Order: sequence, then C-alpha cells, then structure tokens
Amino acid sequence: MLDEKGVPLYVGKAKALRKRVITYANTEKLPVRLQRMVARTHDLEFVHTHTEVEALLLETNLIKELEPQYNVLMRDDKSFPYIMITGGHNFPLLAKHRGERKKGSDYFGPFASAGAVNRTIIALQKAFMLRNCSDSYFAQRTRPCLQYHIKRCAAPCVGRVTKEDYAAQVRDVKAFLSGKSSEAQDRLAAAMQKESDAENYEGAALLRDRIRALTAIQARQDINIKNLGDADVFGLYRKEERSCVQVFFFRGGQNFGNRAYFPRHDDEGEGEILASFVAQFYGNKPAPHEIIVSHDLPERALLQKALEQRREGKVEISGVKRGARGRLIEFAVRNAKDALAQETLKTVSEKKLLAGVADLFGLEEPPQRIEAYDNSHIGGTNMVGAMIVTGPEGFRKNAYRKFNIRTADASDDYGMMREVMRRRFRNADEREDWPDLVLIDGGQGQLNAVTETLAAMGIAGDFCVVSIAKGPDRNAGREKFFMEGRDMFQLPQNDAVLHYLQRLRDEAHRFAIGAHRTRRAKQVSASPLDEIPGIGAKRKKALLHHFGSAQEVARAGLADIEKVEGVSKAMARKIFGYFRAGV
Repeated sequence: MLDEKGVPLYVGKAKALRKRVITYANTEKLPVRLQRMVARTHDLEFVHTHTEVEALLLETNLIKELEPQYNVLMRDDKSFPYIMITGGHNFPLLAKHRGERKKGSDYFGPFASAGAVNRTIIALQKAFMLRNCSDSYFAQRTRPCLQYHIKRCAAPCVGRVTKEDYAAQVRDVKAFLSGKSSEAQDRLAAAMQKESDAENYEGAALLRDRIRALTAIQARQDINIKNLGDADVFGLYRKEERSCVQVFFFRGGQNFGNRAYFPRHDDEGEGEILASFVAQFYGNKPAPHEIIVSHDLPERALLQKALEQRREGKVEISGVKRGARGRLIEFAVRNAKDALAQETLKTVSEKKLLAGVADLFGLEEPPQRIEAYDNSHIGGTNMVGAMIVTGPEGFRKNAYRKFNIRTADASDDYGMMREVMRRRFRNADEREDWPDLVLIDGGQGQLNAVTETLAAMGIAGDFCVVSIAKGPDRNAGREKFFMEGRDMFQLPQNDAVLHYLQRLRDEAHRFAIGAHRTRRAKQVSASPLDEIPGIGAKRKKALLHHFGSAQEVARAGLADIEKVEGVSKAMARKIFGYFRAGV
C-alpha cells in the first residue's frame, strides 16, 4: 500500500488477494489504525509468488528494506559477532568476525555482544594459545611478539610449536566452542597429570592455567539447560503499546548472551508481533535447529518452512510451557519485562529533555529528529565529516553517516563543514528525513559557514541551526551557544538540557574520530601491491611470503620476481615495471 507520494505504508501477504483487499474496503469494521492507513492509501502494488513460503520471505525482505509505517518493524538489525577460525593456513587464526563468511573457515556464534566475544577469545588464547595476528603480520615475523611472552600465543610464526601440536590445539578449541567442553578439559587434565607425574611442574602449571581459563568461560554461564544444543529463545513482554523481545543465544548448550529489542508496532497481538519479529530477525542470518518462543505464532508451520529453506536444514519452532525449557521462557520474559521498564523510563526522560531543547531554541514543538555534526582530521589528512542522529527513542545509529572530505582545503575547517552540508542536503526529495534541529560543533564561524551554505542552496530556515563551542580552556559546562538572530548565550553548569546537548556533541565527536581512525588505518595498511592490476589476494600473499614486505618487492629484480610461485613472466614484468615507472 502506497501513499500519494509513493511512500510504502504497509506490506502484507495473502493466499486470496481479492478477499484481503475487500476486508480493507469495509473501513467501518476496521480498527482506527487501519482506517488511518486506508485513508492514506493512494495506490496498491501486487506481486505474485509461486508459493506461500516465497510470499513470506518476500514480505519479510520488503518490510526490512522499506520500513513501512503500519508494519511491525524490528529495530537495531546490526550483524552479530562470531568467533572465526580461518582455513587454508597451516596455523589458523582465531579472531572476532562480522559480516560475510569466508569459504573454508569455521564460525561459532552468534554472540550477543562484541564484549562477550572478546572475553571468550582472550580466555581461549590463554587456554590454547592460538594466534590472533593477520596473515601478512605472521609472514613477516622473525621473533616472537608480545602475545607469546604473556602466554597467549604459541609463536607458530617462528617455529616455537609444530604444525601437528598446533592443529591439536585448534581441534580442542573447535570442540569447546561446539559444546564439547568436557572433552577438551578432560584432555587437558590428563596432559597436566602426565606432566606432573614426569615432574615437569612448569608444564603442568601451564596446563593448569589453561584449564582455569576454560572454567572461567563456563562460570559465566548463568543458564544451563540439559540437552539444549543450538537454540535461540525469544521472550516477549508487552505493556500497552510498547513491547520488548529478549533473545537468548545458545550454541552447543552454552549461553552466548542475550539482547533486548523494542519492535515498532501498533495494536497487533503478541503472537503477530513475535512472528513478524522472528521472520525479520533471521533475514540476514541462519536460524538454529531449535527456536523457543513465549507465544503461539500464527502461521508457525509456514514460518518454519521459510526458515528451513534459508537454513537448508531442519528448524523446529516450539512454545514449551513446562520443564526446563518452560523456565527458560519465563526467564526470557522476565528479562524482557525489566528491559521494557528501563526503556520506558529512558524514553520519558528523553521526551522531557527534548521539550527543554524546544524551549531553549524557540522551536514550536519538541524535535523528532536532531542531527549533530563534527569533523576530524590530523594536519589536514584523512579528513572526515560525521553526522549522528537522535530523537525521542535515543540515538539512531543506523542513520549515522560519514563524509570523506573531497574538495575542501586541508586547513579550511569552515570549508569542510560547507562540503558536508552541501552533500547532506543536496537532495530536496528527501525532505521527509530532514532534521528539526542541526547541532554544529564549533563557534560563530562554523555557524556562519553552515547558514551561508544553506541559504545558497535555498533551504535556509527549513530547520533550526545551532553551534555549540567549548568554553575557555575547553572546559565542559562552560559551553557557548550561537544561533541566528540571537546573541551568544550560556546555560548553568548543572542544567539537564546542557548535559543532554553535551552528550550529543560528544557522540558526534566520538563518531567522527572513529571514522577518521578507520580511514587513517586503511591508508597505513594499504600496500603498493594493491594498486597493480592483476594482483589479487593469492599473488599478493605469495609475493609477501617470498620477499617479506612490499618494500622488498619494489627493490627486487625481474629474475627474483619470476621465481615467486604463481607469478608468470608477463606478470613479473608488469610488477617490475610498475615500481620503476618514471625512473
């Protein structure tokens, strides 16, 4: 269903489209929410699919992509972190991973947070001493690094461990992460006893420390359910028009953490909310073998088939009410209730602060969308502009944007801000997503640069613009505010609205610095080999293994380059010529 501007209002599916549309035509029998939706509907689009499963998958994808106002919408859909053990190397890497999976590597998760992954990786390094360095760093080592000296790596890069012993450690890590923790610990205990019997007490102590590290991971398992393998548990709690869904992740019987979600919905029932949430939740990730839910789901069998099609394996959705799994659902619902109470208090506080912002800056009503901007660079290099977004529901991190500065001079901070404003507001068709308030990190000069740019674009006055500058000695609490038609002003140091605006300014600053560091790190890690046409990952790896560094490749003679495995004579001439162009 589309409004007069073509903006999607609602996405739905039906086996009998005619009957479904007729129900919407009888508006007097519809709830008020649906009456409003139908009144705004200007056009309908129909897509025919071969099966109901295809229809459900398409519906889920369209809801996530288009975010229609009248659908249940899952929020905060960022990817989950996994633990990855790489393949294709004699000494595999143990690392945290997000995003697309690489063929040949093993993945364990998902974990509820990056912190949970990091803690687990540190404990696994203490227990099994697998490397965490990149392949290029590994290839260039001539002596052990700090990780070896603090007993978190066996230093395979310099031959301190054999390929066979390292492979045995990798097998133990995989067994532990697959839920076979007792097997790994039994092997370590047997090895420790053997070392002790041989009076090799130093070796026995090292194995003891490894067992302790594994025990530390298991000690964090506050929930343990017998015979529970790979499962996700969804507990929904609803109060009036707001809901929370708590998701607990179990893999190999181990609790990998939980996360709270607050889906957007109107007056749908709990089962409908949870069914739509579950369908969207697995839109970009495989479902586990078992899904345990707190409410009966409409079209449960259909959703199960759709998840099985995505997973290419068996999926069981159950709503167990008794026994250990029933207690697990109760635990998830109780956590959802507590999280919703906290979120409600946070939202009430946020609304009061937004009302205070409206009074402070003379807005007609509390702002629904605030954008805060900051720039970051070092000596004019790797210049980045950053935009963060907030509103009544807090920070909207999926709306954050980064701007790599392209045209402004390195020493022109005002020019950087002008470029960011031009690029942000150049598309007048996106006015629905424009802010009510723009906060600029800076003083009168930054404010002038922004207002002049907006005036030149013909959109001056479309929203309120305020700059916030740190006070003398950059002391927090003595900030100065600048806006058109008003003298500079300050707020009392204990003012709640001041603290709120400081938080927005600091978040923009944090995001800008993070974007700058990422860009700078890419520049530092960039290799001249990346610029040579025809040099892919395999040839680059072969060259670095052979010569040790890109600088040595640049110094190498043609005959030496031709000796590298996988590099033809024609490619060797291209590499040799690239580094000597213009010489």
